[in-house]
Amino acid sequence: MRAHPLATDAVLALGALVSMVVGSFADPHGPHGPTFETQPPEPFSLLLILLGAIALVFRRRHTRAVLAVTIGLSLLELTTGEPRAPVAMSAVIALYTLASRTDRPTTWRIGLLTMAGLTGVAMLAGPLPWYAQENIGLFAWTGMAAAAGDAVRSRRAFVDAIRERAERAERTREEEARRRVAEERLRIARDLHDVVAHHIALVNVQAGVAAHVMDKRPDQAKEALSHVRDASRSALNELRATVGLLRQSGDPEAPTEPAPGLAVLDELVGTFRHAGLPVKVMVELGRERDPLPAAVDLAAYRVIQEALTNVRKHAGPEVRAEVSVVRVGASVEVTVLDDGGAGADPAPADPPPADDGAGGGHGLLGMRERATALGGSCFAGPRFGGGYRVHAVLPVV
Repeated sequence: MRAHPLATDAVLALGALVSMVVGSFADPHGPHGPTFETQPPEPFSLLLILLGAIALVFRRRHTRAVLAVTIGLSLLELTTGEPRAPVAMSAVIALYTLASRTDRPTTWRIGLLTMAGLTGVAMLAGPLPWYAQENIGLFAWTGMAAAAGDAVRSRRAFVDAIRERAERAERTREEEARRRVAEERLRIARDLHDVVAHHIALVNVQAGVAAHVMDKRPDQAKEALSHVRDASRSALNELRATVGLLRQSGDPEAPTEPAPGLAVLDELVGTFRHAGLPVKVMVELGRERDPLPAAVDLAAYRVIQEALTNVRKHAGPEVRAEVSVVRVGASVEVTVLDDGGAGADPAPADPPPADDGAGGGHGLLGMRERATALGGSCFAGPRFGGGYRVHAVLPVV
């Protein structure tokens, strides 16, 4: 019916034609109630019936024009027909069509005019008395047509609104799913960067030491190669755990090992010390405080890991670093400093501008993203007298 609306309206018009022709034989004033007459209706009435049925074929393409035509045909029949033929049935169908396809004020404005016009003409100019039941029936049928069309329009609008809300909700779910996928992808990228950058930097340093002292100090070369083996094993384990989560088809299982945090900070610092980077550590979280949330603990660990990795990769020789983790009120402040090493530039005359995130590698960006995700902040920039400073504020509550 939706694919062929014109054919549907033609079938409806044919049904209306048959009904009007059959109804034209009915006599509501029989001796024992309504009866069927044997005398056929007037040719003029049959012509009006045919024209009204033909007009209904175009009821959805030219709604108002069809209503005007059917009203005109009905008025002709009401003022001339004796006995009357039910030409007004075409006007009732056209009024229903208009009411179902327009707004409520238009429906009742045109509906009241149609009801009043047809009923008034039938009462005042028709051959029947004004109180005849045919006149009252005409008033009732036109009113019901307007009410039924308005009800259908309201229900259709209600269904469309529900469908639109469902489609909007589906789009929202898809957008939320894409957002979560992007966030998870970014989190995995940060973790992989932290793991690879840290361990590969240490492997590179220790391998260089081993190559340098291989001939003269084989014991020290063995120790350096042992650190290379340990760092590569740690990198492989963390990569295997991350890739294992990505390869699971269903919901990922909980990891069997805890996420790294400040509890293993000494082990992290030890790897840098073995690589030749002196690191001084100061942690003051308070004795009576509650333990840090897991997200804050992990973020603090990763910030320190990335900052020390950058020191080892980019600072000069004989560089020294300091790490401090202090709980201040409702936040934890993580600071990593280095002196730039031998040959560091002296203090500039003017303070250098802070790094606003426009430049730098993925490590600095990852530190800022971790801090921002927790509602905190992260600053990274040069120090007076040379060196570099990383300062992150991580809210605890």
